[in-house]
Amino acid sequence: MSYKIYFLSLGCAKNQVNCEQMMSLVQAAGHEIVPDPAGADVAVVNTCGFLASACEEAIDNILELAELKRAGSLKKILVTGCMAQRYKADVLVELPEVDGILGTGSYGDVAAAIDEVMEAGLRPCRLGNIHTAPQNGPRILSTPPWYAYLRIAEGCDNHCAYCVIPSLRGRYRSRPMGELLDEAAELASAGVKELLVIAQDITRYGTDLNGEHQLAALLRELCGLDFHWIRLHYLYPDEITPELIDVIASEEKILPYLDIPIQHCNDGILRAMNRRDTKESIRSLFRTLRERVSGLVLRTSLITGLPGEGEAEFEELCEFLREQKIERAGVFPFSPEEGTRAAQMDHVDAEEAARRAEIAVDVQSDIIDEYNASILGEEREVLCEGFDGQAWLFYGRSCAESPEIDGRIWFSAGEEPEPGDFVTVRLTGVMDGELTGERI
Repeated sequence: MSYKIYFLSLGCAKNQVNCEQMMSLVQAAGHEIVPDPAGADVAVVNTCGFLASACEEAIDNILELAELKRAGSLKKILVTGCMAQRYKADVLVELPEVDGILGTGSYGDVAAAIDEVMEAGLRPCRLGNIHTAPQNGPRILSTPPWYAYLRIAEGCDNHCAYCVIPSLRGRYRSRPMGELLDEAAELASAGVKELLVIAQDITRYGTDLNGEHQLAALLRELCGLDFHWIRLHYLYPDEITPELIDVIASEEKILPYLDIPIQHCNDGILRAMNRRDTKESIRSLFRTLRERVSGLVLRTSLITGLPGEGEAEFEELCEFLREQKIERAGVFPFSPEEGTRAAQMDHVDAEEAARRAEIAVDVQSDIIDEYNASILGEEREVLCEGFDGQAWLFYGRSCAESPEIDGRIWFSAGEEPEPGDFVTVRLTGVMDGELTGERI
């Protein structure tokens, strides 16, 4: 039988790729993908389980769908992804509205699970091997047609003390380069102009295959395909090789935008969190990258309130931010996640961690304001993404803005561009923290 299936993907871009693969499998099985849960036979909620807050968001969405189910406009709810993997028993017991779960090792079973809930009246709980689950397969892109994600690896071997990812996604597994290049060529042929290379740690790519870092070689091959921009997420500081820096600096298609999560800068905290960096090694890396990569924009992730962070260590973090002038930073209060070593360590309470996060955000806001002011008058290549009828302005992104993460550039244009067009914009001002300009 053919059913109407609604998909909702929460969390990171890596999760989104899994959802795109499930959509393709469901369509290949003869079902219809629908954009609205009302009237659907099955709603598939692909969850994030990285933090307690992400699980709360997933539960809220599931309960909203449960209201539709009670009203008779939705028949079944399947929960997939990281929260299902992490809290499988709790989901089935505490959320009786859920009709089945698929863990992160069982995305490929989505069509079978739909048949089980719809035809056999079963409540499937499929939890395949997270270390060997296939990563490849066709996708139905859920991004705008001008950009797409290429996930080059799954899992993580870094085992940071605060992180549950290895227990949810398994050990680090690089995808074969030939497979990646075939997928990338298909994306380019489909008209994708911006390719975002993603994994939990892209810098480790290839080391599990033959012991050698292969990201630089992969990027050279990707630059030979018909993409306009190639953007990189996430690079771990201690795995960035001289060869990789050479490729980033020399290949015009690779954007001078590097997402390098450091989490903190205090040496004692970094050691306790099982990070392999030091404050000086991070400082040295950033200095080298600034020297080698013209117009570099750095993005990082920071955690306030980590075990070992007192007022002195927190001020050290804020001062490091001011010193390095990191253009983009996501700041998060420490969340003592169940099953992690960091949760067992002494740390400040949630309220204090949140207070420190707000202070760090204020520091970062000053840095962003200074950066924005420093580039006024410059001309930037902007990827147009749409038009706002209220503001009567077009909007888009330059090399310095990654989709769904950073802000937009707003611009006027005499000759109207289409979404997906690249245009040149002279930056002339700032509006609510975002840059404005005019098309040249």
